[in-house]
Amino acid sequence: MKAVGYFKSLPITESESLIDLDLPVPTPGSKDLLVEVAAIAVNPVDTKVRVRRASADGTTPVILGWDAVGIVRAIGPDVAGFAVGDRVWYAGDITRPGSNAQFQCVDHRIAAKAPATLSDAEAAALPLTAITAWELLFDRLQVEQQPQRPVSLLVTGAAGGVGSILVQLARRLPHLTVIATSSEPQGDGGKWLHALGAYHVINHREPLAPQIAALQRDGVPPLRYVTSLTHTPQHFKDFVEALEPQGKLAMIDDFGPHDLDVMALKGKSVSLHWELMFTRSMHATHDIAGQGRLLAEVAARVDAGELRTTLADVVGTISADSLKRAHALQESQRQRGKLVLQGWPA
Repeated sequence: MKAVGYFKSLPITESESLIDLDLPVPTPGSKDLLVEVAAIAVNPVDTKVRVRRASADGTTPVILGWDAVGIVRAIGPDVAGFAVGDRVWYAGDITRPGSNAQFQCVDHRIAAKAPATLSDAEAAALPLTAITAWELLFDRLQVEQQPQRPVSLLVTGAAGGVGSILVQLARRLPHLTVIATSSEPQGDGGKWLHALGAYHVINHREPLAPQIAALQRDGVPPLRYVTSLTHTPQHFKDFVEALEPQGKLAMIDDFGPHDLDVMALKGKSVSLHWELMFTRSMHATHDIAGQGRLLAEVAARVDAGELRTTLADVVGTISADSLKRAHALQESQRQRGKLVLQGWPA
């Protein structure tokens, strides 16, 4: 089968940072689906793993990719709820070979049938970010389990992949006023976020707390929740200042162990939450199947017209050259929505 991978961790400008490969088709395990991959998406995790993880033995390539849509071609003996020929979507497991390959094995409990109303490219943009956004809102912040008084939610870096679906999910909750951040609140970024459902868009190149205070003077409800999707240390003091007492802060980005003064949260009893969408699959948690159910619910909402794809651009077919372009765009940290690759070179 065709695949794209690498052996050495290299800058994306290097010729061997990603290379085209010919590999054996994998054999599904007892709980696995063997999926023929039709479309994939690129996420920040792809670029982070590429620069941090080299081949363990120098001969087995690293295959990235944690977003896929494809057709089930074989199933393990312990698989339930799927059949050969099903069109599925999933984000996969960071401890296993990724979706940048023509065939991939994935645990059926973290997959679901793909939305019928989306093309392969449109659907491939969603799984990882939809899982992350859903778990942030409903599992970590538990936004539906709080008193249903009007409150606000702040989403930083909201025009990216996770933010673009999180804003849509949050907008469906009538007690939440969604405040999003962008580097261009009056430009294309702001237009994108308003179209997705943000009530207000503020500038994350400027201090956030004064901007939130100005909104509150105009009647915006108190800030109870923050989802910090990028540059958490830069904005942390503003979060502490702007959050109401007993508010909640959830994060997904990476930074150093001494970059946050978490004691600053104590005075307001603000709780701190981490989200990593790979936790269930990495640790085979008791609720691992919840991820498949989550994706099934997202698919149903897409097909009902409640959620839209966050696809920004189809970069090309699934090849080393196309993936290098996508990684370079992702590393620019100015990407709006999701980058997708579809099909395989002839």
